[in-house]
Formats: sequence, structure tokens, C-alpha cells
Amino acid sequence: MNPFDLTGRLAVVTGAKRGIGFAMAEALAAAGADVVGVSATIEPEGSAIEQRVTALGRTFRALPADLNDPEAVAALGETLAGLDVDILVNNAGTIRRAPAAEHPDAYWDEVLQVNLTSQFALARAVGRTMLERGHGKIIFTASLLSFQGGINVPGYAAAKSGIAGLTRALANEWTARGVTVNAIAPGYIATDNTQALQDDPDRSKAILDRIPAGRWGRPGDLAGATVFLASAAADYVSGTVIPVDGGWLGR
Repeated sequence: MNPFDLTGRLAVVTGAKRGIGFAMAEALAAAGADVVGVSATIEPEGSAIEQRVTALGRTFRALPADLNDPEAVAALGETLAGLDVDILVNNAGTIRRAPAAEHPDAYWDEVLQVNLTSQFALARAVGRTMLERGHGKIIFTASLLSFQGGINVPGYAAAKSGIAGLTRALANEWTARGVTVNAIAPGYIATDNTQALQDDPDRSKAILDRIPAGRWGRPGDLAGATVFLASAAADYVSGTVIPVDGGWLGR
């Protein structure tokens, strides 16, 4: 048997409309999984990710949901709890940039809600059903700022550090019951969230100078780690945060 084969599995990917989430959903479909894509702005039908997933021969369902709205998150959790979800990829996120001394409460509240509180709520809702069935895979999207402090993004750094802790906490409780919980920490990936850094010549140069791979990452660089953690090949992997960063943390 191919331990990376996800045929017959149902994967939920939040933030699936674009960027890293799109690449993760595409990779899971290519490995055989059917996909439920969640995003605040995803089209109910005909989205680019739906077209890609169905072209790969898998089914796709779109679930629009604003993760900054606690009521919407609760409703989404109820919906997902009614499905036989095998793989939950808690990827959706946002970032707000401002120096800490001027960082508005609204920025902090939004980033913590989207990047941490909603992630726990969805993991809890789906995790309960996985525990009842005795199997499941939960994957969070962490960050280099799960290990470092960043600059001008205190809320984001706090939330992503929280994701690393949440990954370990859930793994401690759930792994013995068949549910593995891990996270992927992307490096500097060329997406909308990093556009401000890409557009700043000094910051972009400083970043590239530190990356041994010598380039910004691409969303597709997360595909292999996603499929691995979602598959039987990672049945004995739990509570870990895997960097996919072109060597940044080793520099």
C-alpha cells in the first residue's frame, strides 16, 4: 500500500481560496482526498480551487465563513461536526502590521480571533467526532513567528506562538485516542500576507540574505508536508511543528 494515499478521505481546509490554503487543498486532492474548502469570500460554486480539485477527480464543497465572527465560527463547527472529517487543515489566517506601541486593540483582537481562537474552536468541534471514530489528522498552519518574535506584528507573533502550544496540548490529549495533531511552520512565502515585505527593498533583501535556499517560498512548497502529516505515513508523528522555510531557522 502507498502510505501517502488519501483516497476515500475527507479533508477540510480553511483559507482554501488562495495562497497556502489553495496549495494545501490541491495537494490533498492530488493524493486522493475529497475537499471541503472554507474561506470568508469563497464562491459557493465555481471557485478556482473547486475547478482544480474536480479536475483532479475529487469532490469539492465550498463553505463560506468569516473566522473573525465567533457566531460564524460556531456555526461552521456545527456543520463540520456533522461530516465525517478525516483531515482538518486549520490554515486560515490574517496579519495586521503596526509597531507595538501604536498597535490598536482592534488589530490585536482580530488577529487573535482569526489565528488562534477560531482555530481552537474548529479543532474542538471536529476533534470530538474524530475521537468518537478513533482516527483523524489535524494540521495547523504555524509560522516562523511560532519560534521568533517578528517586527511590528505582536498579535500575529502571539497567535502563532499560541498555535505551537495548542498543537502540543491537543496532541498530549488526543494522540493515544487515534487523532494526531501537528503544525507546519511556513517560512517567508510569497503570498498576499507577505506582500508588504516583498515590496520593501530593504526588508526583502534582509530576508533573502538569510534564507539558504536563496528565494522566497512558494505556496506549493507546503504540499509535501501537508500530505505527509495527513497520511498514514505520519501515524507516529504528533505534537510537532515542522518548518518549511528554505533553511531559515537553521541559519
